[in-house]
Amino acid sequence: MVDITVRGAGIFGLSTAWACIQKGAAVQVVDPFGAGAGSSGGVVGALAPHVPENWNAKKAFQLDSLLMAETFWAGVQSASGVDPGYVRSGRLQPVAGQTALDLAHARAQQAETLWQGKAVWSVEKSDPQADWIPQSESGWVIRDTLSALLHPRRAVAALVAALKARGVPVMAKAPDRGKVLWATGVSGLEALTAGHGRAVGNGVKGQAAVFALDARAQPQLFVDGLHIIPHADGTVAVGSTSERDYSDPAATDHQLDAVIAKARSALPVLQHAQVIERWAGARPRARSRAPMLGHWPDRPGHFIANGGFKIGFGMAPKIAQTMADLMLDGNDSIPDGFEVSASL
Repeated sequence: MVDITVRGAGIFGLSTAWACIQKGAAVQVVDPFGAGAGSSGGVVGALAPHVPENWNAKKAFQLDSLLMAETFWAGVQSASGVDPGYVRSGRLQPVAGQTALDLAHARAQQAETLWQGKAVWSVEKSDPQADWIPQSESGWVIRDTLSALLHPRRAVAALVAALKARGVPVMAKAPDRGKVLWATGVSGLEALTAGHGRAVGNGVKGQAAVFALDARAQPQLFVDGLHIIPHADGTVAVGSTSERDYSDPAATDHQLDAVIAKARSALPVLQHAQVIERWAGARPRARSRAPMLGHWPDRPGHFIANGGFKIGFGMAPKIAQTMADLMLDGNDSIPDGFEVSASL
């Protein structure tokens, strides 16, 4: 007997399957393309918070998820024997000028309350001689201790191995059994859109690069719109673009060349580092811009978890818990704006 069928073996599907198993459910995971075949097979892996201001349900949910992440990924690693590359390394951001500096100080004060004393947003003097601190127009940088990182492909592999250790392989096909979770990314948004008069969501293409540079002890950086992520395998990932119009979601081009050039300009230590991989993929963005969670309207027993876009890995621990509670216990704790109806 199967309690839950999960369709889609990206980060939302795999993490929710794992959360359901932790609650004692019998689960099957189905994906004809294999685990991490979509945007969850990317290279960046920045688990970065929204700024601590204008607080809302989305930011509060993300805070909970980021604070859950260390325990979540430690449990997955223990069950699988595979290191997902999770490190709560913090993040540095250069401050552009006086206006930005004033805003950074205001946000530091708000973080003291909004982050519940569990992480810090601080403003510090920049060190122009340091290799890993980007140039700052104001001479100041923001350091936050909430940001973390993981390696997306290793995280997917760890979840797959953890599920397999509990007798749940990722299957290419299987009939629906029990309740069904649709966590099918861009194709799922396209299928939902086909039945409505307006777009439910769409794929937004991103391009990223991997450098051969060992900076594993360093914090991640956010510089001029770029995430610069020092992974534990001795590489640095840099991304990404946001492209609405594209013909081939998997093709890299001049836009990635511009990302690479911008990263090398912002961080001179990257200037002579070899680019060892170029990656592109379409990430699922719901119309509401928030994750899309809950019952599938007019399809009893069917549920949706989609719309991770750039924050899927950071949101995954909390989303997995929320969807497992909903499907197994009927406990609906989905925040306002995350409901499926918000994007329909």
